[in-house]
Amino acid sequence: MRGQSLLFVLLVTVAVGPADVWAASKNGLFHLGRVATPEEIQAWDIDVAPGGEGLPAGSGTVEEGQRVYAKHCAGCHGATGVEGPSPKLVGGQGTLASAHPVKTVGSYWPYATTLFDYIYRAMPFVAPQSLTPHQVYAVTAWILFQNGLLDKAAVLDRETLPKVRMLNRTGFVPDPRPDVNRPGS
Repeated sequence: MRGQSLLFVLLVTVAVGPADVWAASKNGLFHLGRVATPEEIQAWDIDVAPGGEGLPAGSGTVEEGQRVYAKHCAGCHGATGVEGPSPKLVGGQGTLASAHPVKTVGSYWPYATTLFDYIYRAMPFVAPQSLTPHQVYAVTAWILFQNGLLDKAAVLDRETLPKVRMLNRTGFVPDPRPDVNRPGS
């Protein structure tokens, strides 16, 4: 039955056009799906903006991060963030203007908050969103420490993380299109 419904939607889309199908689906004419509950929306609303908006409660240290990294990240990124089969996380400072730039967290990323965001939403690769906020703060601290951007005794949380100054902070320009400008970007 579901396959027939999808075939029907596909045929209608081809016959009347995508805009008409979108309007019909918004009006409930196809009786597909349902409106997400506020709880379901909240569960997926985990993005963190460059200014730190959206950071969850929690904290982590470099020492804790070293343990989390060894258990969940080293298999792909190597023991120190440079040896793994996946992209390097450490090094590359001073290479962006060279003939062979090395784009890492330490050389290329403009905001420490977006590092947290990426780890929180997409890592580890084999089990995305399986790390707690505490673990993500910790592994973020360790990666920043490995890149020389954080002191070993630092504690990252929703107050301290946005204050970390990345080396390439001024290497990006704001998007001037009016439909994408948002506070904190």
